Amino acid sequence: MVWDLGLACNTAPRPTTIDQMVPGLVLLVDLLLLYHQLASDGQNVIDFHNDKTQNVYYCTCRKSLICELFFTQAKEKEEKKLKAKAKAKEAARLQAQAASDGPKKSEKKQRKKAVEDENPEDFIDPDTPHGQKKFLASQMAKQYSPAAVEKLWYAWWESSGYFGADPVLPPPNVTGALHIGHALTVAIEDAIIRWRRMSGYNALWVPGVDHAGIATQVVVEKKLMREKKLTRHDIGREEFVYEVLKWKDEYGGTILNQLRRLGASLDWSRERDYRLVNWDCTLRTAISDVEVDYLDIKEETMLKVPGYNTTVQFGVLISFAYPLEEGLGEIIVATTRIETMLGDTAISVHPEDNRYKHLHGRYAIHPFNGRKLKIICDAELVDPTFGTGAVKITPAHDPNDFEVGKRRSLEFINIFTDDGKINNYGGAQFEGMPRFTARVAVIEALKAKGLYKETKKNEMCLGVCSRTNDVVEPMIKPQWFVNCNTMAKAGIDAVRSKRIEIIPQQYEQDWYRWLANIRDWCVSRQLWWGHRVPAWYVVLEDDQENILGSDNDRWVVARNESEANLEAHQKYPGKKFELHQDPDVLGTWFSSGLFPLTVLGWPDDTADVKAFYPGSVLETGHDILFFWVARMVMMGMQLGGDVPFQKVYLHPMIRDAHGRKMSKSLGNVIDPVDVINGIPLEGLLKRLEEGNLDPNELNIASDGKKKDFPDGIAECGTDALRFALSDKINLDIKRVVGYRQWCNKLWNAIRFAMGKLGDHYTPPATISVTIMPPICKWILSVLNKAIGKTVTSLEAYKFSDATSAIYSWWQYQAIKPYFFNDSQELESARAASRDALWVCLDTGLRLLHPFMPCEWADDKLENQIDIALDTVNKLRSLKPPTDTNERRPAFALCRGQEIAAIVQCYQSLVVTLSSISSLKILTESDETPPDCATAVVNKDLSVYLQLQGALNAEVELEKLRKKREEIQKLQHALSQKMEASGYRGKVPQNVQEEDMRKLTSFLEQLEIISEAEKKLDAKTDFWNLTV
Repeated sequence: MVWDLGLACNTAPRPTTIDQMVPGLVLLVDLLLLYHQLASDGQNVIDFHNDKTQNVYYCTCRKSLICELFFTQAKEKEEKKLKAKAKAKEAARLQAQAASDGPKKSEKKQRKKAVEDENPEDFIDPDTPHGQKKFLASQMAKQYSPAAVEKLWYAWWESSGYFGADPVLPPPNVTGALHIGHALTVAIEDAIIRWRRMSGYNALWVPGVDHAGIATQVVVEKKLMREKKLTRHDIGREEFVYEVLKWKDEYGGTILNQLRRLGASLDWSRERDYRLVNWDCTLRTAISDVEVDYLDIKEETMLKVPGYNTTVQFGVLISFAYPLEEGLGEIIVATTRIETMLGDTAISVHPEDNRYKHLHGRYAIHPFNGRKLKIICDAELVDPTFGTGAVKITPAHDPNDFEVGKRRSLEFINIFTDDGKINNYGGAQFEGMPRFTARVAVIEALKAKGLYKETKKNEMCLGVCSRTNDVVEPMIKPQWFVNCNTMAKAGIDAVRSKRIEIIPQQYEQDWYRWLANIRDWCVSRQLWWGHRVPAWYVVLEDDQENILGSDNDRWVVARNESEANLEAHQKYPGKKFELHQDPDVLGTWFSSGLFPLTVLGWPDDTADVKAFYPGSVLETGHDILFFWVARMVMMGMQLGGDVPFQKVYLHPMIRDAHGRKMSKSLGNVIDPVDVINGIPLEGLLKRLEEGNLDPNELNIASDGKKKDFPDGIAECGTDALRFALSDKINLDIKRVVGYRQWCNKLWNAIRFAMGKLGDHYTPPATISVTIMPPICKWILSVLNKAIGKTVTSLEAYKFSDATSAIYSWWQYQAIKPYFFNDSQELESARAASRDALWVCLDTGLRLLHPFMPCEWADDKLENQIDIALDTVNKLRSLKPPTDTNERRPAFALCRGQEIAAIVQCYQSLVVTLSSISSLKILTESDETPPDCATAVVNKDLSVYLQLQGALNAEVELEKLRKKREEIQKLQHALSQKMEASGYRGKVPQNVQEEDMRKLTSFLEQLEIISEAEKKLDAKTDFWNLTV
């Protein structure tokens, strides 16, 4: 188990560089990363302003300094690029020579060859020391390379202290390497922290790490058995802990030294008592509820259980009889765990069951040891309609029976040893037998005495340990418990009063239900790896019995042994004694519950505690809302005096492309580094072989890898992986590859745009939107909306919506319609156009946070540009596939003066983006041109593209007929909807108006299609329609 990460933010700003990129993506484009260098050059990049009246912080960026650095960098680094230039010059010479000696290659092939020959490392200064800012080449590489772009930046960020107020960055979980699920957590949390830093917050990101007591011990025990054929008991506690430490060091794990901060400082209720726990006989320890998986068994089933050579029978109900005292006959009971009858101490019936009223207060006799079993009445436990209506009571091995035993003061008899064998309390006949071997032996012994009745199938829920797959045995053990009632009520109140907000809100009901029904919390584990329980048992010199824990009053709890010794002297003045520390360790959930406090230096009153407690956000998986989050809230409020965080964001579980949970047994666990760097199938299989899987798991995992990644995984880079993780929870590697290709498209668009700016461009301190051409006003308007959508999504923790807004702006508005627009209109207003282009680059790459005042919204302009772009798309769609280079004349039929004015305004834009030779505006009185393909843009605008002799009339006629049938189907469905009873009275007026607009559009399109079909049938003029 690996802890998900916590996030703390306070509102005190501190001057930092803008080292944050796209929230949720962090597009590490070298262009943007030049911003970082301002800090180390001593430039005051950020001005922070505190509006005390609103308690809001603002920051603005001096863009001119960034631009000055950006465009003087090439000159400053010229000497360091001579080698790259010389290489490029030599390559050009060789290429020219080859061209003169042989057939001349096409210009397109030459460009492709130049890109293929390009070495991304040539664009990175090789002399950059580790941890220093990266020197950049004078020009951007022609091809995007994730490895080259991302190289060296992280080391410089870290060495420069850009990750906020001394964050604690512990190594990963000691059970092994991180997987793709952890990468999801990192992508989400890094998006939050970078966004907050960009807002001017002094943001602290505190990653949590689990020392994973049970998980780590299981991994190391499996390794010992596989490599040395030894158990931990064979080598002893000291040597085993040394083996675990070696494993920890190998995987970079660590355990925070929390033990000295526990014990007497915890002033809340503590108790050591005998309670029923989930016991794993393989691990020989208690395990938490979250470590128990449940199997639904519908019928008789044979299962493999660790430690047994044969399978074990489950899913059956076994009936047998207990003889009654004084020859009164027998009473029949039934159980799914017949071996536990060796620990029975009573039989319970319903008080209103007439069959057994004559037996109330009587006794049955145990057939193997003669123990008298009292027949008691219990209306809570017994269902008289189930089975025989009589229930055997085993208080030491069943949760329900445990409660009955407490209520009725029954004897608690533990019949199992720690490794699951029958002990001396189970009787000499069965002592030493493994529990499931004893199951068969007990049945045979009952048959021999004539007490066995029957076995029949029975649906059941079987608990197994998630670590070992061993069947969990409820067992009574001395454990340390914490009374949580008061703390649980405080946790409920914190959520109801909105001191803590749970996101998504649907999990609030789970929170209330869990805490309202909380029980005493078992915090001790019988392991060798972990934090030793800070409790010492006092053995007095004159004790007759010195068994550890035999007297609960003898325990003292302290920070360390010296303090325990002082406490024992105060408790037993003048007496000689020895102290023995409890060999148990604290459960992972207990020590991790203190994480929000201890990571900040608690219990000392440190500056970090004052500054960052409580934190702002905890981000984790919903599956540990109760097991971890609730414990942190309870302990934080009790010990820290306040809630540990104000918001809890719960992300869903990441799944593979098929919607399956990531697991070793399916072989679909992915190492994020393999996605970033790329890896062949052979490498994936080798990784599995070098891991800690048993042979069966290895075969399954190998088959899974071969099926899902037959060609391995292509290099995707960090940015593409993080963007994909922020976009969807079902992770398909093909989607990551797609985003990697999009990063390349973005890289090329920026190279193109930088070429448009020129080498000597410096943006002004202020930019005037009013003098810009309409296309520039439009791109700034839609950019403003993209910023608003992104910020709104981030504030609501809707990361997929945020990434969609970012992607859509770049892909569908910036890259194609704007960046590659070469219209004459832009030529005439070149200065203003370049300013707008710079704003797109600057703000788009910071994507996207409103610390810059943006007042560019223009809804009317956006609507006009949308019409122009729709016109472009329709004209492009009319071009034949083979007609790629020829520019043909086009016509726009405008039904009204308003639409004609819009087309006239953006005429040059449409001509440029549509690659046509001209665009003539027609009115309804003009005759439609012959030999044209036509398309409907909207009800007021149709376009025509001259295509004389370019297409086959019969083929186009068939297309028209299919299109007509498609539109008729849509029109018929809409007409039925509008004619339905109640439509006029129930459907909102705005919806009715929209429906009418659609219906009119359908009818107009059908009319145009009908006209085109007539002309094609008559074999006169050629018309082609795309609607």
